[in-house]
Amino acid sequence: MQHIQRALRLVVHSHKFYCRMAHRMSMNDFAVLSTGRKMPLVGLGTWKSELGLVKQAVIWALQSGYRHIDCAPIYGNETEIGEAFQEMMGPEKGIRREDVFVTSKLWNTKHHPDDVEPSLLKTLKDLKLEYLDLYLIHWPHAYQRGDTPFPRKEDGTLLYDNIDYKLTWAAMEKLVGKGLVRAIGLSNFNSRQINDILSVASIKPTVLQVRRKCDVLIYMVYYISLLSNSSVLQVESHPYLAQVELLAHCRDRGLVMTAYSPLGSPDRAWKHPEEPVLLEEPAIAALAKKYNKTPAQIIIRWQTQRGVVTIPKSVTQSRIKENIQVFDFTLEPEEMNQVTALHRGWRYIVPTITVSYITVSHIIQQRPSTKVYMAINEEVKIKYDVEAAVFKCAEC
Repeated sequence: MQHIQRALRLVVHSHKFYCRMAHRMSMNDFAVLSTGRKMPLVGLGTWKSELGLVKQAVIWALQSGYRHIDCAPIYGNETEIGEAFQEMMGPEKGIRREDVFVTSKLWNTKHHPDDVEPSLLKTLKDLKLEYLDLYLIHWPHAYQRGDTPFPRKEDGTLLYDNIDYKLTWAAMEKLVGKGLVRAIGLSNFNSRQINDILSVASIKPTVLQVRRKCDVLIYMVYYISLLSNSSVLQVESHPYLAQVELLAHCRDRGLVMTAYSPLGSPDRAWKHPEEPVLLEEPAIAALAKKYNKTPAQIIIRWQTQRGVVTIPKSVTQSRIKENIQVFDFTLEPEEMNQVTALHRGWRYIVPTITVSYITVSHIIQQRPSTKVYMAINEEVKIKYDVEAAVFKCAEC
């Protein structure tokens, strides 16, 4: 608890600065990256946005003032997003391409240097763009080359490849030189892997979407990158996982933190029936009533007022509009503290890795009904860079 209290004190001391800045915020406010590029504070996430709905969602977002769209080919919807871009951006269409910050990612089956540029060109073709503002290596581990997103053995386990991500990075750097991307970065890399990249990089990573080491027995676990050349750290963050200590470290290093699943990802398929519902939190509901806002708007405002970029996903027009209408009010310092104090170390996004017949689950909060075996397997520890792993029998 001491490190939690210390982190909270850091936020109390520093958030007054953000409160002073709040009255100058608008929907067009940006976080400035180390390259000088500007990333809008609120963007539209497209993970889990269904085909048949995502095109209209992006159109609504751009019409509502969004200028930041986060994409990836593995989401399976870049073609429809491209149709929206084609309809909304260009000469005489009201929105200039250079005013919209677009991110996409290189998938795990495309790590071979010969596959990097063709994969980007496919993304650019699908998005109907000539360049990306940001291109990330989605994950450090490579799957078997090919067009099957999740290649598997007969027993159902994933087929990995031994491609060195340093070679992948070298191929990414060439994309910048060709003008196909404005910036390149990393997603879900750990500290050792980041150092590997830095040891050979001619172009330093601009954006780092972070996966942290996991200690299953600790409720609040932080992975802090000391990579001063990064501009952005993207992590799961919301009032139940406030990331106050991580945010303080980001501020100290001049880094911008980006929050994914900022509303608790309530539409995901693997919800646990007993998990807390963030949007029904009484303290947030009370603030929503006071300011005549929705709970989602209170949460997004809390993040932006802390200086955190957020990328909430929605395909509903009213919610898309609401999610960016958060710059016309300011939470008081004590209200900011009240929301931050809701932290309980709760993670909604708990990825699972299957190795042979064992499931390695980065699960912080365990259910009493789950039969769990605690162990550290050296091979798995090295491969996935976890301090401890939860080994759950496949039949449990």
